Amino acid sequence: MASASTPETAGQRAGFVALIGEPNAGKSTLLNRMVGAKVSIVTHKVQTTRARIRGIAMEGQSQIVFVDTPGLFRPRRRLDRAMVAAAWGGAADADIVVLLVEAHRGLTEGVQAILDALKERVGEGQRLALAINKIDRVKAEVLLALSAKLNEAYPFERTFMISAERGHGVDDLKAWLASELPEGQWFYPEDQIADLPMRMIAAEITREKLTLRLHEELPYQLTVETEAWEDRPDGSARVDQLVYVARDGHKGIVLGNKGETIKAVGQAARAELAEFLGRPVHLFLQVKVRPNWQEEPERFTEMGLDFKDGN
Repeated sequence: MASASTPETAGQRAGFVALIGEPNAGKSTLLNRMVGAKVSIVTHKVQTTRARIRGIAMEGQSQIVFVDTPGLFRPRRRLDRAMVAAAWGGAADADIVVLLVEAHRGLTEGVQAILDALKERVGEGQRLALAINKIDRVKAEVLLALSAKLNEAYPFERTFMISAERGHGVDDLKAWLASELPEGQWFYPEDQIADLPMRMIAAEITREKLTLRLHEELPYQLTVETEAWEDRPDGSARVDQLVYVARDGHKGIVLGNKGETIKAVGQAARAELAEFLGRPVHLFLQVKVRPNWQEEPERFTEMGLDFKDGN
């Protein structure tokens, strides 16, 4: 994957690392921790990540391009199937794959299904590491037993005990990944932290705020798209976004009493986007009912997913 080095790039390493695992295993939290900035949205809800999101981390002379993939689960709908296809696609393209397993949940049916699939899907020369996450939730003996069981089920090259949320063990994992990537020049400028259009990052920020605000009321029946983006002469940005929901009743939930919910969501999203961009943002949100948005190719494209993968 990496190109030949020149005198200016001697000693550089660069490569792709895919983070895979069940929904809510902590992939987005780990990505953000590695990058040192929030590039992937994190909520308490499973399947928050929908597309492959690339976060770029530097470690010495190595550039690690992390690919945060949607959680691997048994798909039921077209959107589910496209998300799972994106996850396996991210793994197939990576130099190193890191499987995240939650310490307190252990070897679940879902993890076993991923292990079985890995045996068929791992490409030649591809390397696999195991990261047991949320280690602060269990005792040491439980961790050791789980590590032994998982390594018995699959011959991982290395095993790391981490807490992505608290940062425990993350530096060791990052240092190992950096030392194991192919030699070659970096893919991105040193100061770039994500490979995702700003329009999509903005939409993801708003979707995160909606998910956090609505909790269980509206799980997966909405999506957010950035309809227009205008950079103004005064340095600010005007961002117009559409929130698509499947039913009229959902629109009422998103709007809230006298528009209070969508107003609060807009304020929170605007503040985070302004901080991310380092300049003022004027954010305008509109809620639209589209009963079949989950069957529209354009919606998938906006999410960075392939509609055909949902077949």
